[in-house]
Amino acid sequence: MTTNGDGDDATLRDMTSVLADWPYPPPGGWTADDLDLLPSDGPNGELDFFKHVELVDGALIFMSPQKRFHERVLYGLRTILNAQLPEKVVAVGQMDVKLGQRQRPCPDVSLVDSSAAEDDGRTYYLPEEICLVVEVVSPESEYRDREVKPQRYAAAGIPHFWRVENNDNRPVVYVYELDPATRTYAVTGIYHSRLAVEVPFPIEIDLDGLPR
Repeated sequence: MTTNGDGDDATLRDMTSVLADWPYPPPGGWTADDLDLLPSDGPNGELDFFKHVELVDGALIFMSPQKRFHERVLYGLRTILNAQLPEKVVAVGQMDVKLGQRQRPCPDVSLVDSSAAEDDGRTYYLPEEICLVVEVVSPESEYRDREVKPQRYAAAGIPHFWRVENNDNRPVVYVYELDPATRTYAVTGIYHSRLAVEVPFPIEIDLDGLPR
């Protein structure tokens, strides 16, 4: 993995020390910056062991192989969003968001400031660079996507959150907006076949006809 390139490189711990006591966390626990030090392969040569990992509440979460539903919904949403969004915003897929020292989740889709997205060396974005995150729920991620991650995104001030559920292989989108006073999300709509919202931008999506 590469580093963010924003001056934090000097604070990163040596990769050898980070993995010295694997599978136990390093002294002080895992941090968001540790993810930039992890190789793709595991400490015993396991291929792609650390390729898809995120940090939630200080714990490393290893992502299971995604199903076709998950992959096609991500592709379809990114394609439609990038066709409708203003030039100042880009929809990116599966890029980390650094919410704090112990929080570095990897949303399925994020709407990011285009100026930040232009830097191809980035490995994560900051909450203030993001206006919307989308999580497509999988069986193994239900609790995190429905309970834990929304709380963390809201506490970090990300103004909009979408949760996509699988209803007989058809996407259903639950749309949430941040209450800035309480730093919690409130549901503003549930969309089954067609999604139409005005915030953060006017967006219309045929959920049953997503590009594949």
